[in-house]
Amino acid sequence: MKVGISSITFNIPKLHLPIKVLAENRNIEPEKLIKGLGLHKMSFPDVHQDVVTFATNAVYKLLQDENLQPQEISRIYVGTESGIDASKPIASYVVQLLEQQYGEKTFQHCDVTDITFACIGAVDALQTTLDFIRLNPTKKAIVVATDNAKYDLNSTGEYTQGAGAIAMLIESNPKILAFPQEFGVSTQGVFDFFKPRRYFSKDEILNTTENPEWFGILENEVAFYKEQPVFDGQYSNQCYINRITDAYFHYKKVTNQEGAIYQNWQNILMHLPYCFQARRTFVEIYAKENNLTEDVKTISKTQNYLDFVTKTIFPSEIASGQVGNMYAGSIFLGLLSTLCYHFQQNSNLENKKFGFIAYGSGSKAKVFEAEVQENWKEAVAKINLFQFLENTHEIDFGTYIKLHKKERKQSVLPAKNEFYLGYIEKENPLLVGARFYGFR
Repeated sequence: MKVGISSITFNIPKLHLPIKVLAENRNIEPEKLIKGLGLHKMSFPDVHQDVVTFATNAVYKLLQDENLQPQEISRIYVGTESGIDASKPIASYVVQLLEQQYGEKTFQHCDVTDITFACIGAVDALQTTLDFIRLNPTKKAIVVATDNAKYDLNSTGEYTQGAGAIAMLIESNPKILAFPQEFGVSTQGVFDFFKPRRYFSKDEILNTTENPEWFGILENEVAFYKEQPVFDGQYSNQCYINRITDAYFHYKKVTNQEGAIYQNWQNILMHLPYCFQARRTFVEIYAKENNLTEDVKTISKTQNYLDFVTKTIFPSEIASGQVGNMYAGSIFLGLLSTLCYHFQQNSNLENKKFGFIAYGSGSKAKVFEAEVQENWKEAVAKINLFQFLENTHEIDFGTYIKLHKKERKQSVLPAKNEFYLGYIEKENPLLVGARFYGFR
C-alpha cells in the first residue's frame, strides 16, 4: 500500500520587499544578495496576517480544491516554530476558524496538534502522519507547515526573512508522492539558533526595589519573548552541514544501499534558509560520495557540480528566491517549486524519485525519499505558484519598517476572501491575550 501526498496548497503574503531595496538601505552591494545568495524578493506579513491565518487559509483552500468535508479529515498536524501561545496550539485555532465557514463542531472528531523543532517540525508532522495513514488506510489527514521567519532589523538574517504556509493532504494511494517508511536521522543538542524566554527583574524594568503588580504579574521576575531568534550564522551553517551529512549516510545505512544514492534522485529538496543554501552545502555530501579530495569550494565551481545543481537543485530554488525563508515550510515550498517547474516543462516524472534533506536548528536532520505518482500533473495543474509570486504587491522600505516594528495599524492590502486577525483581547482578564479572527 502506498501512502503520501495527494494535494498541496499554499498561503504566502501578498506583500514583498525587493531585496535590491533592502540592500541599498543597508549599504550592501545588491549583487552580493541577488547573485551571491539567489535572493530577489522578501515576503512579509500584512497587519491582518499571522501564522494562524496562513495555516487556516492554506487548509481552507485545500479542502475546497479537493471538495472535502470536515468529517473526512481525521487529523490536522501543524509543524511550526512560530507558536503564538505556550499552551494552545496553532492547530486548535485552525479548526476553530474553519468552523466559522463549515459550522460549529464540524471538526469535533479531528485530532489536532503542533509539532515544534525549528525548521524540521513539519517533516516530523509528515512522518508521524504517514505512519498514521499506514495504520488507518481509509482515513485522510492534513499536514501544515506555517511560520514567520522574522529577524532583527540590521541583523545578518534580515535579508533572509519570509513567511507563509504549505498544507498537504496525506492519504493512501496518493496522487503526487508516495513515501517509503525509512528515514535517516541525525540529532545533536546545540545552541546554533534558538528563541529563548528572556527574564528581567522589575527593578530592571521599573527602577524600583519593590515588587508592585505590573500588568497582572505578581512575580518579581518578568519573562519576555520576541519573535526574532538568537543565532550564530557561521556556527548554524556548520551544524547544518554536520547534521545533513550524518543523516544522509545514516539513511544510506538503514536502506542498505551502495554507491552514491543521490544519483537515484531526480531532484533534491533541502531546507532553504536562503535560496542558495542547498547548492552551497550539498557539495560536502557530493565530495564524500565521489571520493573527491579537493577543497569543497573548488569542487563547487566545477562544471560537473554546476551541471548537477542545475538538474537536481535549481528547480527548488525558484520560489525560494521570490519568497525568502519559511522555516518549517521552506523544504515544502521547494517541493512545490520543483513540481510547478516540471509541470511547466511538461516533464515525465512518473516513478522518478525525489530526495529530501531536512534540517532544524537545535539540531536535527532527516533524510528520506519519495516516488512521483502517475497522476502528479493533474494534481499540480491548479497550483499556479509562479503566477502568484509574479503578482505580489511591492512595498517601499518605510512601509516595511513600520510593519516590522508593528507600528502600522491598517493593512496595506485589506483582507479579501480570506481569514484575518481581527484583534487581540486586552481587557477581559479571563481572555487577555486571546486572538480573535474573522473571514471576509
